[in-house]
Amino acid sequence: MPLLTLAWLLPVAGALLLLCVGNADGRRNALARWIALAVSLATFAVTLAMWASFNPGSAEFQLIERVPWIPSFGIDYYVGVDGISLLLIVLTGFLTPIALLSSWVGIEKKVKEFCIFLLLLEAAMIGVFISLDLFLFYVFWDAMLVPMYFLIGIWGYDQRIYAAIKFMLYTMAGSVLMLIAILGLAYLHNAATGSYSFDLLKLYQLDIATNTQRWWGSRDSRTTTRTNSPAAC
Repeated sequence: MPLLTLAWLLPVAGALLLLCVGNADGRRNALARWIALAVSLATFAVTLAMWASFNPGSAEFQLIERVPWIPSFGIDYYVGVDGISLLLIVLTGFLTPIALLSSWVGIEKKVKEFCIFLLLLEAAMIGVFISLDLFLFYVFWDAMLVPMYFLIGIWGYDQRIYAAIKFMLYTMAGSVLMLIAILGLAYLHNAATGSYSFDLLKLYQLDIATNTQRWWGSRDSRTTTRTNSPAAC
């Protein structure tokens, strides 16, 4: 299986495996921890294999994988890495087992669920870093918010429910604006070429009029100002 797909599928498979572990009474907490740790270490090994396969002398995206997803809208399962995203992926693979080891004693309730959400978070983060299709990027981005919400809301400290709700509201507000921008880029690509595309590399080449850029920038700045104003908080 291609390395990039394997890197995010492994944590998902580990989370599904943990779902099959019966642990209502907490007697299998240790088993859940060891399974999650083993999966996270295997994922880290995959990220190191990606690093070994990467050619640092090239500025192009590498380890490309592309499969049509929703062809009528120009949406593909399109992933790849450059030097920056590769380092972020390796860092994610490195920090996840450290996070699990750090929680070995501190997390005592709902251990299996904690491990599941942490593995799903790792999968979504890796998906964000490898996406070269903006629609796919948005799917992974929103998928990342769900385990984060539960990790904060269940295993956080004081005012964790307040923090989780505020985190979700603010990130979802930003996520909606990002979706509008992504759809706007696809619309502009269709206006210029006659076909929709969410291909990041094609959108890089899109010639957007200066007035259009100013219009979007003014709307984004106004929305940001309203969101961050004292009244909004």
